[in-house]
Amino acid sequence: MTSKEKIVSKDSAQKQVLFWKEQGEKIVFTNGCFDLLHVGHVDYLEKARALGTKLVLGLNTDASVQRIKGPSRPVSDNTSRSRVIAALGFVDLVVFFDEETPLDLIKSLLPNVLVKGDDYAAENIVGYKEVIENGGEVLTVTLVDGYSTSALISKIKSED
Repeated sequence: MTSKEKIVSKDSAQKQVLFWKEQGEKIVFTNGCFDLLHVGHVDYLEKARALGTKLVLGLNTDASVQRIKGPSRPVSDNTSRSRVIAALGFVDLVVFFDEETPLDLIKSLLPNVLVKGDDYAAENIVGYKEVIENGGEVLTVTLVDGYSTSALISKIKSED
């Protein structure tokens, strides 16, 4: 599957996840802005994917990123961010969401595993209740210290 083919609508993601579940696949879901891909992102996504057999990534739309991060973000637009993320071999699907949180997307997909970084307590992760009530699990993975898009942007600006 090409990177372009991995970028799907919510409806297509729902159908694909259902098909995978019927095939016995263990679906992992995570989400984020992934504005400028860095080693922290790659490490996080590899760890998330290792928790199952398929990784579905909910990606904030440009408008959603702006509402969360401010008017100067994202640095990379929807098309750029989604293509780069989808090109990673361990990411199986990328689906956009426009809300501040991926709760509606999580409810529609009901993954087997919901994952975020260890800067969250599992019970505070959006979708925790819904995933647990449907027999899934909510886990956190250790993040690589010292890597964030905001820090990367600050470093680039200071070198100007």
